[in-house]
Amino acid sequence: MKETHHSEYLKLASVYLKPAENSYHSEKKLTKQWKELQFLTKPNFEESLKEYHAFQLFFTNKNIETCFFPADQKTSIDSIYCRDASIATDFGMIICNMDKKGRIQEPKAQLETYRQNTVKILGEITFPGTLEGGDVAWLDQKTLAVGHTYRTNDQGICQLKALLDPKGIEVIVVELPHYKGKEDVFHLMSILSPVDKNLAVVYSPLMPIKFRNQLLERGFQLIEVPDEEFESMGCNVLAVAPRDCLMVDGNPITKKLLEQAGCQVVAYKGNEISVKGGGGPTCLTRPLKRTL
Repeated sequence: MKETHHSEYLKLASVYLKPAENSYHSEKKLTKQWKELQFLTKPNFEESLKEYHAFQLFFTNKNIETCFFPADQKTSIDSIYCRDASIATDFGMIICNMDKKGRIQEPKAQLETYRQNTVKILGEITFPGTLEGGDVAWLDQKTLAVGHTYRTNDQGICQLKALLDPKGIEVIVVELPHYKGKEDVFHLMSILSPVDKNLAVVYSPLMPIKFRNQLLERGFQLIEVPDEEFESMGCNVLAVAPRDCLMVDGNPITKKLLEQAGCQVVAYKGNEISVKGGGGPTCLTRPLKRTL
């Protein structure tokens, strides 16, 4: 059975998670950090543990190999959103350099875990370059889309291209809008979630025309998230297999549209681990291998 890291929708074989107990750590840490990290409100620690346990069971019940980033006092409560600190490729992990001040320790912490578990490393993004995992998405085996955002800058994109161009990977740059400004969390995957070879969940009002047309030219059918479900992360959908999806509860219109497109959808309760921190299931996971 062949495996790849170059997909957002093939059957998931292995994934890294950072459980709430390892990232939130304690009620005291949540109280100290939630405002400065711009969470909507302070998560409840005990409820977070319950929500995350149910979230984690989704993967273990599907026999997906589940690995864990350990607790680390140097990282913040934002580290629960573990996708952002690294990028998975068939040539090794790319360790990111994060723009948000409160998250700069996360890539180093992930690098240490990968090394301890003999996960191959392709390279690291270094200052003045910044790059975050939420800004990248595989469109196919040879094409990686990267958002140019307040979190991912020109220098970071140049370093990404330098790592992947020699490997025959095309990197498509997606110029994203200002939206709510530098302090907001706005990644490429805020407006794009591929869930099959020819199906993607999108929020078109914030999608560049050129990139949207590129998706259509590649044969993607677009599931359009309605305005009222964008802020509640209706566009943040994780595929664990083609059209087998996980999303945050509270987005019934998008869920219905996915089901009408032939998707199986599980909606998890994520008030404490997703809604308050602004990170859905793609943010909460660092997928590694998927089966071709």
